Amino acid sequence: MHQLFALALLLAIVYKDIAYAQSTISQLSAPSATSVTSTRPLIKDPASFVLPFIGTTNGGHVFPGATLPHGMVKAGMDTDSPGNHAGYDGDPSFNATGFSQLHDSGTGGAVPLSNFKIWPFAQCSSFEKCATSINGRKTLRKVLADGTPDDFASPGYFSTNLTNSIRVELTATRRTALHRYTFPAGTKNPRIAVDITNDGQRSSTNPVMTLDPETAQVEGGASFAASFGPGRYEAFTCVSFKGDGFELGKPTEYGVWLADFPVKGTTNLLQVYYGFVDQLGALFTFNPAPRGKTTVLVRIGVSFISSKQACQNAEEEIPDFGFERVRSAARQQWNDVLGRVQVDPTGVSRETIQLFYSSLYRTHISPADYTGENPKWNSTEPYYDSFYCNWDTYRTLYPLLSLHDPITFAKIVRGMVDIQKNEGWLPECRGATAMHFIQGGSNADPILGEFFVKFHEHAAELGVSANDLYNALLADAEIQPPNWNLQGRQANIWKELNYIPHDQFDAGGANTKQASRTLEHAFNDFTISQVSKILGKADDAEKYSKRAGNFANVWNPNITVPGGPGILGMVQPRFANGTFNFTDPRHCSIHDPAQATCFLNAANRDGFYEGSPIVYSQYVPHDTAKLIELQGGVDKFVSRLNFIFEQDYFESTNEPSQQMPFMYHYANRPGLSTQKARQTIAQFFNTSTNGLPGNDDSGAMGSYVAFYLAGLYPLPATRQFLLSSPYFRQISFFNPVFNTTTTIRSGGFVGNPANGTGGRVFVKSVTVNGKPYRSSCYLDWDVFTSGSVVELTLTDNIGVTCGKGKDALPPSLSTGGYD
Repeated sequence: MHQLFALALLLAIVYKDIAYAQSTISQLSAPSATSVTSTRPLIKDPASFVLPFIGTTNGGHVFPGATLPHGMVKAGMDTDSPGNHAGYDGDPSFNATGFSQLHDSGTGGAVPLSNFKIWPFAQCSSFEKCATSINGRKTLRKVLADGTPDDFASPGYFSTNLTNSIRVELTATRRTALHRYTFPAGTKNPRIAVDITNDGQRSSTNPVMTLDPETAQVEGGASFAASFGPGRYEAFTCVSFKGDGFELGKPTEYGVWLADFPVKGTTNLLQVYYGFVDQLGALFTFNPAPRGKTTVLVRIGVSFISSKQACQNAEEEIPDFGFERVRSAARQQWNDVLGRVQVDPTGVSRETIQLFYSSLYRTHISPADYTGENPKWNSTEPYYDSFYCNWDTYRTLYPLLSLHDPITFAKIVRGMVDIQKNEGWLPECRGATAMHFIQGGSNADPILGEFFVKFHEHAAELGVSANDLYNALLADAEIQPPNWNLQGRQANIWKELNYIPHDQFDAGGANTKQASRTLEHAFNDFTISQVSKILGKADDAEKYSKRAGNFANVWNPNITVPGGPGILGMVQPRFANGTFNFTDPRHCSIHDPAQATCFLNAANRDGFYEGSPIVYSQYVPHDTAKLIELQGGVDKFVSRLNFIFEQDYFESTNEPSQQMPFMYHYANRPGLSTQKARQTIAQFFNTSTNGLPGNDDSGAMGSYVAFYLAGLYPLPATRQFLLSSPYFRQISFFNPVFNTTTTIRSGGFVGNPANGTGGRVFVKSVTVNGKPYRSSCYLDWDVFTSGSVVELTLTDNIGVTCGKGKDALPPSLSTGGYD
């Protein structure tokens, strides 16, 4: 224990986290699982285990700045990295260009948001010669002895030290950011610029801005381009200044700047000449503090409605400019949500605990709570945005919310239903109030299905109308939109042919992704069928259950895989006349001779999106039993899975692969699932800045990893979680709707093999509340609603099974598992 304590303190110093250093003794000295009740927290400050910099290099696009759980404002550093989708890049060779208030996390597409940058100047030869443009003000960060940038982040807080010796600190409330700039001693003319126009794409049009020469308050905004679609959005800000520990007074100099040319004495944009894409903002010079270093607080309210509302948001949320108060409140909110999932740290590496809580943390960055900031219609319902995209997140993010944050989940669902009421269809991909391009199908359907299947008895008290939710699902399933590139489905041909054909063109959208969309719509309809059953709508339940079997309509039994002996049958594009087209099963994999990617491209109609036919031929979450039958039986199913992993067709970066390691459960080989899942974590995920195999996809990868480490994998819109062994002696989930805690304990736990192979990690048997459970391969939802103690008996025998009896295997649609 003394060695663990010393190592933990050393790591705390390395990560500059004093809060963790102060709490290390109490956390690492926690009692063992056998002496702890299921409701006593083992980790009092889970935020201290969060490493926000995971995935901030090499295309992870993770946002490491200051925000609240699902906060609208995400205040962070912007860099000149080509991969600055979240503003930040952990590579210190890239310059800082500003500290902006709005970001997304883990996205692709064009660079989103990054609006309303603030920038401090310690020295300019004169006001008029301050290099205010985004290129002119570029500055490197200081670098530590280990070669990393001198940046620090923890939930609700971010700081950096620039090479011009200015220290920058950021914190946030839901709609307001608070910055703290400390200038080097001796600074005679501390200056701060407000950037109105430079978003991540440099896309602004129609800017407006005024500044007050007495108070230095700036109001302004502009129109900006969506990052993954054809639309635009308007955003507005209100910026105010205050001296930290001294009276700042009115600015000694002020003016509008245009690129690198501040114009002293001007107060609005009409007083300068500017063109279509010019860079514009405000610049102020302030008196320095009378003693010591000068520290200036900058409060930035943001709104999607008006600059006046941005000012109201700022005054309401941070009236006192209290930086430490705001920072402390943010951390408290993070600890509240993270602390609902408790792990026993005994016998587990600190890195594993960090990986778990960091992954759980990223689950709560998006979607963002824009309530009160919807410019499109008036409503008293919650409004959430930054669904970027549902195709990425429906599999794992929302089922994780079901386990520990259903109140937020309910608000998100209410917001989605309200969007459908006003726009006709549920949102699919959305950013900053603008529709983005659909990736898969109508993937809000499984999100609403997940909520209703698990919380229908509490829906009314959570403000969710069962009738409105069901009508929203039916709109997606039955009504074809004018443009299914942006919302809804290609519903007419789906209902006519029971698959999406490869050769049907009409004016409704791009004819792409036909085979993978068929699989997506089949699963979407399955989730609607589950809601129908709960509501007692027997005819609809039968109808949508039948449509859920449409995945088989794009199964070509005659396709083989080069280099895959014994593999016969594959999902393929199909023409409207019933004959099949051909797509090489290796297409879009690392073995694809054409090196295709299967991203959005209307000219490349290969039939699949972000996954090979080999991967999609395993993607039938609701009816794996039928999939086993199509593939020729259990042995051939297992052989195909082995081939996929051994030949690197498994794609850890893409969501259709996420369930694949757990699919051995359906063949009664759960030990293989446990090993493949653990090998996936060991190979692809760690706590470094390069710790993700690709984009975080708005928390999709974070929730995926959190589930793997918890020893669970969800089946959205069902009452089942596939079960493996957690990476912890004990893990518990507190659910505030049920006011219950469910604890999973691992008997015989001896730790986790570093490479994920072997070890005493295989589940031999399961008891719930002391009674033998029906299966060792899954848990039903009632285990979590009632507050249970789940005891796992672990073994080193990889040959374990799911148990005996007809209910031992996880359910499938075709075998009546969901009746």
